[in-house]
Amino acid sequence: MNPAATATTPAVAPMSLFERYLTVWVFLCIVAGIALGQMLPGVFQAVGRMEIAQVNLPVGLLIWVMIIPMLLRVDFGALHQVGAHWKGIGITLFINWAVKPFSMALLGYLFVRQVFAAWLPADQLDSYIAGLILLAAAPCTAMVFVWSRLTHGDPLFTLSQVALNDAIMIFAFAPIVALLLGISSITVPWATLLISVVLYIVIPVAIAQLIRRALLNKGQAVFDTALARLGPLSIAALLATLVLLFAFQGEAILRQPLIIAMLAVPILIQVLFTSSLAYWLNRRAGESHSVACPSALIGASNFFELAVAAAISLFGFDSGAALATVVGVLIEVPVMLLVVRVVNSSKGWYEAPRKA
Repeated sequence: MNPAATATTPAVAPMSLFERYLTVWVFLCIVAGIALGQMLPGVFQAVGRMEIAQVNLPVGLLIWVMIIPMLLRVDFGALHQVGAHWKGIGITLFINWAVKPFSMALLGYLFVRQVFAAWLPADQLDSYIAGLILLAAAPCTAMVFVWSRLTHGDPLFTLSQVALNDAIMIFAFAPIVALLLGISSITVPWATLLISVVLYIVIPVAIAQLIRRALLNKGQAVFDTALARLGPLSIAALLATLVLLFAFQGEAILRQPLIIAMLAVPILIQVLFTSSLAYWLNRRAGESHSVACPSALIGASNFFELAVAAAISLFGFDSGAALATVVGVLIEVPVMLLVVRVVNSSKGWYEAPRKA
């Protein structure tokens, strides 16, 4: 990798139209997907059959188009910077890997199997919990750069914590998901899970790093221009995947339209809990506000593209797991903007001990 490039931080433009109104686009995809699924069931059933080794080929291609542009921002050369704010890094890792997946498994059990069980399809309860676990086990990769910028977060800290989390995710995602699915008494298809990790983490990371190196060798301006052009393509692939998914989920949603709202409850509680805990722990540890913000935000946000891909591979288009991960996409932007507003408005409180 270009040595000069490892010292730079990724250029982060303001939130694009697609990013700012992601919730609106997802809602429109829900409507479009359900309508198309009702009008053209044969077409979508044919798409659903286009798979090899339980991997749907059209979705696999769309997932790569989604993920690779986002992974271009990740500079593994930044890993040497993790010691600069070791307390903040430690808190980030604690939240992402020791708190977030396990608390989501608990919240999933509480709300899906207890509070809302009577109103949810009995044959999908385990699948909903699995989707929530997949969502929580994938820390945010790309959007955290946007959230960090909106809170004036330390860009080098943000870059180094994303690089470290992505490196850990390659090895930890499958074991944590398998452990929590097993604890939740959900059958773990290990072979499919490992294939998903290779297809949607290992290979995209390798491809993205090769493309990143080639672009940076041509100069930072070329790299930044490529990121700007690929961003909308990534979002478009996400939206196309959602249309496919909701074409398969249409019947279930039409029968019980409140499913999405019920699945949103544990996700919302999870975001508020993990971001608050990380923010408070950084304050207790004496980290600066510019470190605490991205530390809290990466734990609250999710790599939902990976979660959606893994859910479809493991459980199928028409599964509750796939639907649960998409609910995470639906509420991601408004909830994270709320967290951004809270950490920005509480800066005075956060820094008060150092002023005393």
